Amino acid sequence: MSLIRRPGNGRRALAAVAAAAALAVTATACDSGGGDDSKSDGAKAGATADAADKAKEAKDRLGLPKDLPDDLPTSLEDLDKWRGGAWKNWDKDDWLREAGDFLNPYIKGHWKPERMKKAEDNEKHVAANVQSASGSGASEAEPRPVRAKGVPTPYTRNAAPAGKVFMDTPDGPMVCSGTVVKDPRNPGKSNLVATAGHCVHSGKSGGWLRNISFIPAYNDKGLSPAEVENASPQEVAPYGQFWAKWAQTTNYWIKKGAKSGGGGAQQDFAVLRVEPVNKGGKSLEEAVGAAVKINFQAPTSSRIAGVSSYGYPAAPPFNGAKMYRCTDRPGKLTLDPSQPPLYRIGCTMTGGSSGGAWLIKGAGGKPELISVNSIGPQPAKWLAGPRLGATAKGVFDAASKKYAGAN
Repeated sequence: MSLIRRPGNGRRALAAVAAAAALAVTATACDSGGGDDSKSDGAKAGATADAADKAKEAKDRLGLPKDLPDDLPTSLEDLDKWRGGAWKNWDKDDWLREAGDFLNPYIKGHWKPERMKKAEDNEKHVAANVQSASGSGASEAEPRPVRAKGVPTPYTRNAAPAGKVFMDTPDGPMVCSGTVVKDPRNPGKSNLVATAGHCVHSGKSGGWLRNISFIPAYNDKGLSPAEVENASPQEVAPYGQFWAKWAQTTNYWIKKGAKSGGGGAQQDFAVLRVEPVNKGGKSLEEAVGAAVKINFQAPTSSRIAGVSSYGYPAAPPFNGAKMYRCTDRPGKLTLDPSQPPLYRIGCTMTGGSSGGAWLIKGAGGKPELISVNSIGPQPAKWLAGPRLGATAKGVFDAASKKYAGAN
């Protein structure tokens, strides 16, 4: 997310580092005084180039956009305020919500174990007897509940390269699930995570959520909540933390997404581009050792024999510490006849599983992601997720192209 946007200033506060670097070098050049004009010109040229390099490094480090506004500030005061807690200001008039507004400056040590423990599920709920769109005839009978089963440990050997997504919302810290996915523009070195749109953006009622971070293979050994509380950082986050440098979701979700009732669910999909908090030179895919392909041409529900949904359910009777999965043959659910029907399976996973992967066996028996957990009723009987087609592919391609060739 971003520093608070003020009328006429746009995102200028977050550009402070870039501006400060440029101003500092320029001031040094101006103070050099007298001497050979040619040397002076050369020094100025060198200073300008150096300033440009430092500005670029600062922008890259903070995940700032390339097209920064012209009216840059002259100090880091606003950025310091943001890191000191100004991000908690959720004034609706200042809430960045458009697709190009996302900014997420890193706050060192923000997601400590005690804060993670406070994170609640960020689930979208619908009525247990939710009805399909009037006259659409596209929905099928509600599936029977399928009991969620714990994934055998270690998760890195028995599940998709999944993890937990943490974010700050106006209601406090929240948690979702996410999956490391392959990036064709960075083969073998993907830094992309698939999750739900509502895990990064509040939809029609708000804007981008803040301080988004991904922890792959969270609690890989399946420790109990009490054990997690006393575990070492390596046990809780075996591959470390990855901060979201960029997030992309659908315009449909931004315009129609709702916390309840299922609004926007049929395009409730997002992609995160992350980078390690502790710079180790390895991409997310290299660190975890795996990534799954997204299938944007998956068959309709009637042609899928079975699908497995993964996630870290956090709402009772679950506690968010362990990974679970449900396997069922999907049916379909339509809330908006203008959009492809949702996949729906029986599953008792609760909130916190949002954004978790739906996997089928693809070519050569390898898992492929065809959806993510989006909505479910209370009490938990089933889960539904969007069918990923052209719109979702557009979101994925935009996030992939933005950092094509970057490690």
